[in-house]
Amino acid sequence: MSTAVESFGAGETMVSARGVQLPQLNGTPTPTTPTRSPWDAQFLPPPLVLEDRARAAKVQARLSGLVLCGAALQRVGETFSRELERGLRQLPSSLQMENTYVPELPDGTEEGVFLALDLGGTNFRVLLLELADGQLVREDVKQYHISDALRLGSGEDLFNFLADCVQDFLRCEGMEDQELSLGFTFSFPMKQHSISSGELLTWTKSFCCSGMRGVDVAALLQRCLRARRLRVTVQVLLNDTTGTLIAGAHLDPDVAIGVIMGTGSNGCYVERAERVQHWEAARGRGRDVLVDIEWGAFGDNGCLDFLKTEFDREVDDNSLLANSFTFEKYIGGKYLGDVLCAALGGLARDGLFPAAPTGLTSAHLSMFEEESCSGAWRRTAAALGAAGCGAGVSRPDALVAQHAARVISNRAAQLVSVCVARLLRRMGRARVSVAVDGSVFKRHPRIQLLMNKYIALLAPHHPFTLLGAEDGSGKGSALAAAIAARVAARSSP
Repeated sequence: MSTAVESFGAGETMVSARGVQLPQLNGTPTPTTPTRSPWDAQFLPPPLVLEDRARAAKVQARLSGLVLCGAALQRVGETFSRELERGLRQLPSSLQMENTYVPELPDGTEEGVFLALDLGGTNFRVLLLELADGQLVREDVKQYHISDALRLGSGEDLFNFLADCVQDFLRCEGMEDQELSLGFTFSFPMKQHSISSGELLTWTKSFCCSGMRGVDVAALLQRCLRARRLRVTVQVLLNDTTGTLIAGAHLDPDVAIGVIMGTGSNGCYVERAERVQHWEAARGRGRDVLVDIEWGAFGDNGCLDFLKTEFDREVDDNSLLANSFTFEKYIGGKYLGDVLCAALGGLARDGLFPAAPTGLTSAHLSMFEEESCSGAWRRTAAALGAAGCGAGVSRPDALVAQHAARVISNRAAQLVSVCVARLLRRMGRARVSVAVDGSVFKRHPRIQLLMNKYIALLAPHHPFTLLGAEDGSGKGSALAAAIAARVAARSSP
């Protein structure tokens, strides 16, 4: 027995001949209908398989808003390209498209000893890197913990602490009196005024220091260093995404895109300088410049509202920064566990899951996916029990949770892939390597495989390689300082 195929709009429900609701895919029909092309269907995650087929179909229908088909991703890509162009032209856009003023990438001639600071989490790092003929020949690193009082206190106190750490590090290295150039990785949205100057736009993650409005963070750090009579010059200010691109280019000269998939998410790429309108510092003779997209805020102006599900709204409402960082909340490790909790909570309200869990993290989501890959389920069940779902979580319950994790992971990989694919198409190079760093990329068992698949589908004829770039936030800032020194030496009479 068969049913007629009809056209369905957003919010409509498909019903099989047996009266069971079939899943909708963000307002589009299921892949079982002849209206879906083979290309479009390649974006869909595998179906949930349970002995109770009616339950499986209802679960898929309930989670269908999280499932994106090729047509929906094309719409995201078109929106991303429009927002990107508007941002470059300094028109209203949810993409900041910040000029980093970094004019070129490592070329193998980098020489010298450089300091690097990496601020972005509860641990602050000071690094000393020595380069000879472009190769890293020495690397010393020391971590310092940033207390809650410092992260939530005054900006002046925080930056004095950073300078104290630099002084302690140099004293331990026996280099307190040496003259050194420093690259400062400041992993928060900034308005850059030059390669060594920029002001904080907003704190993110667990930081909320007062007194920083309109403050040049590089100048503040420089003042604190000078107060300690350190002969250290802040040569470069950049964020972790730009650092990842630079560190990746040190490993592979084809790198032209940097991506962070960790607690948050962002992208950076090599743009033609003539396309960038924001130049406060003098524009050099370089043909290119690195642009920090700040895609975590993509959609904050409502342009991606067609993607937002009830689960995403729940996560946003409960976040520290509601109605902001829209795109990051689909992708970032800080939020993936929250989306999973919201989705399983929705299933629980419909009687399709034992109870709404609490406290699931992106590490749990990755573990669910790892067990799913191997066909296991007991660790998933134990984690759900510890998260408030009861002691008797069954195998079918665990499989439902694994399916929800799979759908959420698939969407995260798709959305990052859309952006990377659009950048590949924009640059039109013979080959591009994409440097990627972050805990989600490194620890999730499927993300890299999914990204390779989806980028290839969305940017055919644009060869690429995903390159894991370890510690871009540290090494990248030191390499950027070396690049700035090289450019300055070349420009001097």
